[in-house]
Amino acid sequence: MPAIKPLADLLISQIAAGEVVERPASVVKELLENSLDAGARAITVQLAEGGVRQIRVADDGGGIPRDELPLALARHATSKIASLDDLENVASLGFRGEALASIAAVARVSITSRLHGASHAWRIDAASGAIAPAALGGGTVIEVDDLYFNTPARRKFLKREHTEFAHCEEACRRVALAHPAVAFQVQHNGRSVLHLAAGEAARRVTDLFGEEFAAQARPIEAAAGSLRLSGYAALPAYSRARGDAQYFFVNGRFVRDKVLAHAVREAYADILHGQRHPAYVLFLELDPHGVDVNVHPAKTEVRFREGQAVHQFVFHALQRALAAPLSHAAVAAPPPQAPPTPLAVPRQQALAVEQPTAAYFDFARQGAPPAMPAAQAGEAPPLGYALAQLHGVYILAQNVAGLVLVDMHAAHERILYEKLKTTLDTRPAVQPLLVPVVMAASGEETAAAEAHAETLDRLGFELAAAGPRELVVRAVPQALTLGRIPDLVRALLADLEKFGASRAAAEHRNELLATMACHGAVRAHRTLSLPEMNALLRQMEETERADQCNHGRPTWTQLSMDELDRLFLRGR
Repeated sequence: MPAIKPLADLLISQIAAGEVVERPASVVKELLENSLDAGARAITVQLAEGGVRQIRVADDGGGIPRDELPLALARHATSKIASLDDLENVASLGFRGEALASIAAVARVSITSRLHGASHAWRIDAASGAIAPAALGGGTVIEVDDLYFNTPARRKFLKREHTEFAHCEEACRRVALAHPAVAFQVQHNGRSVLHLAAGEAARRVTDLFGEEFAAQARPIEAAAGSLRLSGYAALPAYSRARGDAQYFFVNGRFVRDKVLAHAVREAYADILHGQRHPAYVLFLELDPHGVDVNVHPAKTEVRFREGQAVHQFVFHALQRALAAPLSHAAVAAPPPQAPPTPLAVPRQQALAVEQPTAAYFDFARQGAPPAMPAAQAGEAPPLGYALAQLHGVYILAQNVAGLVLVDMHAAHERILYEKLKTTLDTRPAVQPLLVPVVMAASGEETAAAEAHAETLDRLGFELAAAGPRELVVRAVPQALTLGRIPDLVRALLADLEKFGASRAAAEHRNELLATMACHGAVRAHRTLSLPEMNALLRQMEETERADQCNHGRPTWTQLSMDELDRLFLRGR
């Protein structure tokens, strides 16, 4: 065995660099955090060849005194903490005191800094330690050249220039999102790629995510004790094929945490289906003592002291925001006009025998518009009043903002789904059919109906075998009487077979209810009367998560008067 001996300081720093300096983006992140901790209000990042040849970060922060420049490059030297108590309550972004030393171990580094009020700046070269006077208006400039010049094996692991630059840009975006009051400029190979003025959080989110995200995002604002959650969560209409628009910050620090990620997934679970990913920018603030940020040198991992409490807070705050029914604020616009008085009210052409007459009239009565000749601004409902039906698929309605387009099947599907969830625990109201529905069935479907009779009864269905290849349906949940009952029963039996026995069905309750709602909802190409259409609009306004159907598709959209005027070039 070789003799035990201490490692050289340079080798120690190079080992540490393996964790801290994974790629050029890691350097950018560390330097930006140092600038913010120094109180910078404007930061400029200049990159060359994806950050491999050069990274230059300039800020207008407080600067570093001449005598402290050597310490800034020393391992485990920091101004952020001085005791264990400081470490457990750290509020700064940087605190470990090893980033600059690690970077200087694998690159050529220089620091130029000028304190406010000083006559000139000072520059230190990390390799030689030489300090000399320099010209600088104020703040600090750190230059990192030839990354991994002395560790060529690490350099071989780097990707192509455009890939490394993309990671650097992403690091800048993350920091910029968390600090909207700071102006940022990013240049690559002499070309400006990002220019963000200091401003409000909403403006910063729009600048980085675009107007489409802003239009589809719900603002989040919740507090409980020392916990506070703010930011924006996009509705499922803006869902992504990849999780590339997910940003979570804890006390201003971008993190990847399993507790928080799971809370978000659970909040979206009932409105986002399939393989889609939600988009969000969320900021969690809490007492620094409640979170351990000293988990990994890269500082993107944290550990909560009360993880379950944090999980529940984030989950419920997001769920409430995403489930909020429609409000007048969602469609604020010019003063409303009176609901139109149609010359003739279209009537439903036929009423199928499996649709109880009472349920039909109850549904229609709920949405009848007021008899008053004009609705006052404060009384106008958010989705307005129905005008007509388009190709049996869309409802056209007029509200205070302009024109509302509603996908009637998607909207009714969400309404039924929420009703089923509410009533299932107490067994939904059952509607016996005036004329039982006899439907053809395969041997597998007949066997499934017998095997899952208890579960079907709990869901509100009464059906039995009428022969080797027939089923008879005598009752269905009252909320689903407008659907195509044979299609509904077949889909439900298929789900029960897929999910297994009653215990498995209970675990997949929401999937079963989603199937029931989808097949129980009013179908496309079905003629609705104006009272029926208005009933649907009123129920949407009272239903949680009514902005999207069970599959994450939007249920309605708004065209304002300004948008309509632009379509027809009015005012030009």
